Amino acid sequence: MKETLKPLTTLRIFSIKGIQMRTFHITWITFFFCFFGWFGVAPLMPLIREQLNLSKSEIGNIIIASVSATIVARLIIGKLCDTLGPRLSYTILLAVGSLPVMLIGLSNSYESFLLFRFFIGIIGASFVITQFHTSMMFAPNVVGTANAVTGGWGNLGGGVTNLVMPLIAAGFVGMGLVSQSNSWRIAMVVPGVILLIMAFIYYKYTKDTPEGNYRELALEKSKKKAAEKGTFIKALKDYRVWALTFAYAACFGIEITVDNVAATFFTDQFGTSMIMAGAMASIFGGMNIFARALGGIVSDKIGKSYGLKGKGILLGGLLMLEGIGIGLFAQSNTLAMAIVTMLLFALFLKMANGCTYGIVPFINKDSIGTISGIVGAGGNIGAMLVGFLFKSENLTYADAFQYIGIGVTIIGAIVLITKFQLKPFSKSASVSLELQNK
Repeated sequence: MKETLKPLTTLRIFSIKGIQMRTFHITWITFFFCFFGWFGVAPLMPLIREQLNLSKSEIGNIIIASVSATIVARLIIGKLCDTLGPRLSYTILLAVGSLPVMLIGLSNSYESFLLFRFFIGIIGASFVITQFHTSMMFAPNVVGTANAVTGGWGNLGGGVTNLVMPLIAAGFVGMGLVSQSNSWRIAMVVPGVILLIMAFIYYKYTKDTPEGNYRELALEKSKKKAAEKGTFIKALKDYRVWALTFAYAACFGIEITVDNVAATFFTDQFGTSMIMAGAMASIFGGMNIFARALGGIVSDKIGKSYGLKGKGILLGGLLMLEGIGIGLFAQSNTLAMAIVTMLLFALFLKMANGCTYGIVPFINKDSIGTISGIVGAGGNIGAMLVGFLFKSENLTYADAFQYIGIGVTIIGAIVLITKFQLKPFSKSASVSLELQNK
């Protein structure tokens, strides 16, 4: 049977037939390994802190640096997706991003480590390509679910990284290849090599669209026209884009912050070992195996009956519940209570992630990459801003989480009253929503 050349109207999770499902699986797996490169050093920070004699303020700067470069990278990659295409964009990003991951082990001072950590942050732009490419492969009625699954299963890497990287470091020590204090250096070579392998796989086995690659279809000219000068400015003038940007700052921005600080938090707050702290932190990331997908599924179902208005109300409600959960987590005085409340707010946070990108494809179908980049950058801006809370010498990590909970709840209330359904950004948004509601 001839392979269908149109976006799929159903998501066949266990299928690898057709370019759509093949791209779907390669995309989320690639994004999964990007988290190993992006946050591979996070669970190893107790070792790094001791060897490089890092202060709390310096660790705070490192956390901020890890998400700062991603802001600009996501904006640039969003544009490249609209013009160059997701296949080449991802290949280039993986190849370039693998270098600082493999080389961070050469750091011998706070300044050099900070610099490498900053450049590693460009890997975070992989999310924009993941969402863009998935949007190209699936029809409006299921694109929210598909985006949520690829994003969620990819984000799962953030949890697995917390569990696996300490074990990789310990494995090298056990083989006698390196001392424990230097084990983090050689351990980071592993995710770097994996990123290079994924660059080859992505280039060879995916296509930009179900019909083929941009160049093969002579689409580059039309795509450049769609991403013409001024599209970025028009997107910034749309209040719905701003609402989604703030929403993503309040969910994904907090997620990557937790990925960065969870292991250190459990070590300092409850005296757990590095491996145990990594295991506890991995539970948070592990929620992505279903929670983000659940957000996308519910968003699509709500959209069929209530359109973008219903999707917006759902997103606002999830953010408010997330904020309340973070507040409870901040007040936990036992390890068991901390784990339970972390799972609670993680559920709503990751559902909000999926719900956000269940709305993004309907803002402007012709500039999905640009808007995905802007909203995605919002997530990292949020992470960068809350990073200053964890940097402060006057605040404990528990205090920082308390303030974060309040902020997220406020943003949730704002999103709740935002009218997403008014005045579509382009005709394509109206067409997409009509297709979704059929």
